Amino acid sequence: MERRLAAIFSTDVAGYSRLMGDDEEATIHTLKSYREVLTTLIEQHHGRVVDSPGDNMLAEFASAVDAVKSAVAIQHELKTRNAELEAHRQMAFRIGLNVGDVITDEGRLYGDGVNIAARLEGLADPGGICISEAVHMQIENKLDLAFFYQGEQTVKNISKPIRVYKVELDVETAAPSSVKEPPTELPLPDKPSIAVLPFTNMSNDPEQEYFSDGMTDDIITDLSKISELFVIARNSTFTYKGQAVDVGDVSKRLGVHYILEGSVRKAGNRIRINVQLIDARTGGHLWAERYDRELEDIFSLQDEMTQKIVFALKVTLTPEEQARFRQAPTTNLDAYDAYLRGMELLYQVTQETNPQARSLFEQATALDPQYAAAYARLGYAYFLEGIALQQDPQLVRRALEMSQKAVSLDDALPMAHEALGVFSLFQKQYARASTELEHALTVDPNYADAYGWLGNLRNFVGQPEEAIPLVEQAVRLNPHGPSFYDFFLGHAYRLLGRYDEAIEKLQKALAIYPTNPGILLQLTATYSEAAKPVEAQTQATLIRRSIPGFSLALHEQMIPYQDPAEVERYITALRKAGLE
Repeated sequence: MERRLAAIFSTDVAGYSRLMGDDEEATIHTLKSYREVLTTLIEQHHGRVVDSPGDNMLAEFASAVDAVKSAVAIQHELKTRNAELEAHRQMAFRIGLNVGDVITDEGRLYGDGVNIAARLEGLADPGGICISEAVHMQIENKLDLAFFYQGEQTVKNISKPIRVYKVELDVETAAPSSVKEPPTELPLPDKPSIAVLPFTNMSNDPEQEYFSDGMTDDIITDLSKISELFVIARNSTFTYKGQAVDVGDVSKRLGVHYILEGSVRKAGNRIRINVQLIDARTGGHLWAERYDRELEDIFSLQDEMTQKIVFALKVTLTPEEQARFRQAPTTNLDAYDAYLRGMELLYQVTQETNPQARSLFEQATALDPQYAAAYARLGYAYFLEGIALQQDPQLVRRALEMSQKAVSLDDALPMAHEALGVFSLFQKQYARASTELEHALTVDPNYADAYGWLGNLRNFVGQPEEAIPLVEQAVRLNPHGPSFYDFFLGHAYRLLGRYDEAIEKLQKALAIYPTNPGILLQLTATYSEAAKPVEAQTQATLIRRSIPGFSLALHEQMIPYQDPAEVERYITALRKAGLE
């Protein structure tokens, strides 16, 4: 055995199991092709591939600079290749880089240096790169890259927290190795504030993950409706899924006083839940409970937990809020199960999973025709297919019908009013859209997405100055939220002629959803209006790849600007970029 210092490169494919489940042969073909790209670029940068089992690859470099250069070159090349594939077939790698002491034995690598690189890989975004502080110190002032400090991360089987940096692949820098300041601690709101971390699936079957996630979702939703609470949205808390967390750090990053965490074990017709409410500033437990119930008691159990949390936080419920706790969303457990499975797929937003989600919501409504939440989410599945995944006004009209059905069944369901507001906007029913979104916030004052969409509605009716604070409130409620908050802010900045800010926000949104037509179109229009024709034409090419047969005339009919002059401005910008 031999000990030496090395730069370790670890990578795997994000969503590999889904890709294999969808089409094994195509996935293996793409993986083989992409693995050749990785091997070639690693060797060109003086590295050595150590092992490549399944979708993983481990390599070593003598130089941290070469390791980072190789990783950046790989991600840029794979991004180009992915643009040539359909969205659901694209293969994104996550890369982790570390410098550390390793042990070599017959060509293989062992030791904490390797383990840390693997954990950094797990922290990286799909198509992204995470590096340790040891790597950052080695490459400082040597590479024209920007880095975003992620703070100290506690990871599995590593005794001490790791200081982590994310490489910003799409940011141009004036100086080598510029580092963005770490995120500042968010101030606490003037009311009790709470974040519900994803409940751990303790079942022996990993396929039950959807159930523990659904349980977490339901508790967040119930707490969000309480006017005296400040509740962080699902997207932000789920960034901690599968991680060992420091509740104090989570408290600072999300700006909350209390953390709820728990675990779920579902076996047959029984469910076991352990849950605890923690004062994150002191580490003390305010309340903890263990439940062992029949599955049919799931909704009364959720209500009981929510009321005990409210009692522990000394919050007073209004009569309307008290009444809501006695309303089960459905009495049909099979419908509820189909709904939870549909939600798991809906969050993925792909051309493959969205129809599957829609089918499950249809199943839920067939099993329980009075299930309002299932109709609301069925509407969203139609909407995503009609707007984000393809340009089809018929599907948007179908989405509107489903949201109307949801509201007729449960007028106190905030997601139904939000859905009806969004879909009404795309039918150019501006007053109704505003009324419905505002009503959603009346029922659920913590509804981050409703704030975001209300802001984007202001964009479309010619009030971008009013849009910005509304979207910023969505960001405060959902600090690690979906990319469409950046999309909405970029939209507002373009309308105001603040093109540099618009480009920054839209590029950030596009990094998460690189083939999203709405983001691509806004970015194309922004580049065009900012007199950047080459960049505008590049984005236009990506639009034609993402939406075969794209029609500017059809898009003009669907874009819901209230002012015809704003429509003309937008369409002219797209036409200048080469779209027809």
